[in-house]
Amino acid sequence: MNWLLLVVAGLLEVGWAVGLKYTEGFTKLWPSVWTLGAMVLSISMLGLAMRDLPVGTAYAVWTGIGAVGTVIVGIYLLGEPATAGRLISIGLILLGIVGLKLSS
Repeated sequence: MNWLLLVVAGLLEVGWAVGLKYTEGFTKLWPSVWTLGAMVLSISMLGLAMRDLPVGTAYAVWTGIGAVGTVIVGIYLLGEPATAGRLISIGLILLGIVGLKLSS
């Protein structure tokens, strides 16, 4: 259950990271509300997952999901470049996440 909480927290991190782009400096109401709500839920779920998971593993997986997810959303929805270097870097982050999961 803690791993599920952690994955959902990571996905919510993607939501708020991308949401920041749409808040336009927190000047737009609904994107700002969604972004702040996703931030609170993401941190709360991370905290719940950390009750039983090692802090280093949980935090690294959370940030890894957030980083990889945000890059992927940027590529597919925002037209950011999908260069070989970026894709290789995403692969390395994913390998790290899997390694941490397997070692916990």
